[in-house]
Amino acid sequence: MEKKLRRLETFAARGSDGNTYTVEGYEHLARVDAVLDAQGHWESTGLAEYRLKDGRHVSVDKDGAMLIADTGVRLEPAQRH
Repeated sequence: MEKKLRRLETFAARGSDGNTYTVEGYEHLARVDAVLDAQGHWESTGLAEYRLKDGRHVSVDKDGAMLIADTGVRLEPAQRH
């Protein structure tokens, strides 16, 4: 099965280390082979993931708390004015 990611959102977040990060949210898609067309037909798998703009993984727990993997840096969405 062929898979790809589709970016759903991008937002700024403040880290517990005082730095500002750009976080991108992605949805996992899978190609549906039963539909024959030149563009292909993609459907959501129901899975999502978050990454920093530089590609590092951001884990999100069931309460929505975000943590940069392997660093211990916690992220909070930046306040919008």
